[in-house]
Amino acid sequence: MKRKSIKPSHEIVVPGDILDTKGVSGGENTYVVDGILYASILGVKNVSPDGISVVPISGCYMPKNGDVVIGIINDVSASNWIVDINAPYQAPLHVSEVPWKVEFGDTLRYLNIGDTVLLKVLMVDENKKIQVTMNDSGLRKLEGGQIVNLSYSKVSRVIGKNGSVIQILENMTDCRILIGHNGRIWISGNDESADIARQAIEYIIEDLRSGNLTERVQTFIEERIRGSGGE
Repeated sequence: MKRKSIKPSHEIVVPGDILDTKGVSGGENTYVVDGILYASILGVKNVSPDGISVVPISGCYMPKNGDVVIGIINDVSASNWIVDINAPYQAPLHVSEVPWKVEFGDTLRYLNIGDTVLLKVLMVDENKKIQVTMNDSGLRKLEGGQIVNLSYSKVSRVIGKNGSVIQILENMTDCRILIGHNGRIWISGNDESADIARQAIEYIIEDLRSGNLTERVQTFIEERIRGSGGE
C-alpha cells in the first residue's frame, strides 16, 4: 500500500496546542485526549509520513506582559511593522503604538526593515498573539550601536546583583548599554570601547564560576583597556 504523503511543517507550538484532530499518529513530545493530538512541549511541529511529532526548542524566550525587549523590524505594512523580538512568534507594532502620528501607508518613513527598536510587551494572549508598544518612557528607535545576542536566561547574570555588573560595564567602558528581557543587548559607544564592552559581556556569559563576578569583570575590562593603550 502506498504511504500517504504529508506536507512538512515548521509551525512553533506550545504545550496544549492541538496538532491534529483526524487520527494522525503521534510521535515524540505529543499526547492524545479523546482522539485529539496535542503538543506536550514548546517546539517545532514536525509532520512526516510516520505521523506528527514535536522537536523541542531549548532556551527559547517566551514574552511576558511588561517585558522590555530589543526588536528588529523585519517587515512593514501600511498600518504596522512586524518585529522580531527573538521569540517563536513575530510581534506586530501598530501605528497607534508609536510616538509619531503616522498616516496610513507612510510607515516606511518612520521605521524600515533592519531598524532596531526598544519596545515593551503589552500583552500576550492565549492564542500567542503578541502586542508591543513604543508608547512609554525611554522606548524608542535605537540608532547605531551594536547588538549582542545571548540566552535570555543569562540576562540577569549580565545585570548582576542590584545592577552591579552592568554598572561596571557602563562606567568603565563609557558606553550606553540597554538589556532586553529577550536576550538582546544594545551597546553604543566609540568602536574601541564598544568592542571591550562586548568582549566583557561574552566573558560574563562564558565564565560560570561562582562568586566575585563583579571583581572579575572589573579586572577583565582593566586588562583590555591597558591592552588597547588606554589609561
